[in-house]
Amino acid sequence: MPYSIRGTEYYRATVADRPEEAYRLLSDLAELGVSQLAFTAIPSGPDHVQLTLFPDDPSRLEAEFKRAGLALDGPHPAILVQGDDELGALAGIHRSLADGAVSIYASSGVTDGHGSFGYVIYVREEHFDRAMEALGADKS
Repeated sequence: MPYSIRGTEYYRATVADRPEEAYRLLSDLAELGVSQLAFTAIPSGPDHVQLTLFPDDPSRLEAEFKRAGLALDGPHPAILVQGDDELGALAGIHRSLADGAVSIYASSGVTDGHGSFGYVIYVREEHFDRAMEALGADKS
């Protein structure tokens, strides 16, 4: 099962639950050249949405949020797995992590419908190195 594994960092930002808020933030980041590896949005109470940003360049994201005076929670460790979509791909990843005694804090995956998948694995900071080792990944 060919796939690539890379450690990454994610950040959380909470915005008002209005249709334009996520668009505004993402378009502003794109205009500033802050590329995202992944992105999620989930409800956070009745009036807010928590955006989870996985920047390609974390220091650039931090600098832009600081410059804009916006609150940003992070960085937090995560693992991004990308590869060929095949039956059991995620089971194999989970087996490796279980064999390495790594608990997954949360995860989210998607296929592109054309044979590839992306999978974000959230791990606790103290489990990151062990998770990378269990997956046979380079920690650099």
